[in-house]
Amino acid sequence: VLDEPTEGIQPSIIKDIGRAIRYLRDQAGIAVLLVEQYLDFCRELADEVNIMDRGQIVHTGPAEDLDRADVRKFLTV
Repeated sequence: VLDEPTEGIQPSIIKDIGRAIRYLRDQAGIAVLLVEQYLDFCRELADEVNIMDRGQIVHTGPAEDLDRADVRKFLTV
């Protein structure tokens, strides 16, 4: 479980974190539960996404769904 690993991190380090997560996922075969607000980071790493609103899961689907307008409505402030 990684809870917002990019929070307050310099952009170049975020890329290193992404590489490490990819290695764990692809080479070591480890499942990763990533809780994150940085959508590009999620899109690059996730196979599936769950979007929560006020403690309820409002969407479950493939990471590509983050590009859909009907899904993005959940992601605006």
